Amino acid sequence: MSDGGAGAKGAGFGMPRVGMGTAVQGPRPEPIRRAVLKAIEAGYRHFDTAAHYETEAPIGEAAAEAVRSGAIASRADLFITSKLWCSDAHRDRVLPALRQTLRNLQMEYVDLYLVHWPVSMKPGRYKAPFTADDFVPFDMRAVWEAMEECHRLGLAKAIGVCNFSCKKLDTLLSFATIPPAVNQVEVNPVWQQRKLRELCREKGVQICAYSPLGASGTHWGSDSVMASAVLRDIAQSKGKTVAQARHVYICTRVCLRWVYEQGDCLIVKSFDEARMRENLDIVGWELTEEERQRIAGIPQRKINRALRFVSDHGPYKSLDDLWDGEI
Repeated sequence: MSDGGAGAKGAGFGMPRVGMGTAVQGPRPEPIRRAVLKAIEAGYRHFDTAAHYETEAPIGEAAAEAVRSGAIASRADLFITSKLWCSDAHRDRVLPALRQTLRNLQMEYVDLYLVHWPVSMKPGRYKAPFTADDFVPFDMRAVWEAMEECHRLGLAKAIGVCNFSCKKLDTLLSFATIPPAVNQVEVNPVWQQRKLRELCREKGVQICAYSPLGASGTHWGSDSVMASAVLRDIAQSKGKTVAQARHVYICTRVCLRWVYEQGDCLIVKSFDEARMRENLDIVGWELTEEERQRIAGIPQRKINRALRFVSDHGPYKSLDDLWDGEI
């Protein structure tokens, strides 16, 4: 596997290996716009958004501004991913939802459109907290057929899914006319996704990793990745002569490099310009085989279990139902 920067094409359809995530809590259009402009300047070309994040509009504004300023030659220099929210995961709502996303972005197409969760909710339910009454059965075939229509119309250059288990991905592949290009899932050293990665490699589906550092600070995240004794020890050995503050940076590099070495694309998120650049510092070097083996031995625990989609009265009555017993 060859190294490459944020713009390096990792997947067969040209998705850059490293993308910038924009999931934030609460509307923050101006900070997002400024951060995307800084990220473009730093070398990022892949930006990950979603209808649920409410960050599509500032990304579109930043892209247009970057073209006007000459930072990029055209919109085609960027790779934009967005996602279909659960309340639009119905056959007749997929295309209208994508058209709204494109209006938000002020773009004619997205490079990748993903089904955000294998979950359907009543139309209009965008904001948590959700109740049992909000959930309805997920008609995977109907939703995917509508996603395929988005691709055929040229509104989405590629289509895929998020948070699909092996079982759900196998089910989708059994009937899809256009197979998913991507499965975007949680991947980090404490949730390595070995079984899913093996299936995706076999089926030609690119894994895109979110929360490679464990999403500490989010409502569902954890510090279990960055607090891992194995990762801290590796960081310590790689930076014996640097200040303690730099050990966090080295631990971050180790985590991101490990995900990168799995062949995954990965989504990183920081709105701090220095951190943006540091998060790209994962190429041109490798982990040692001993370090890889030590990381492989880290006990596994999924962080984003998505309990909010589980209800005694909904389609998913347990985490085993949602994840098909795979967590």
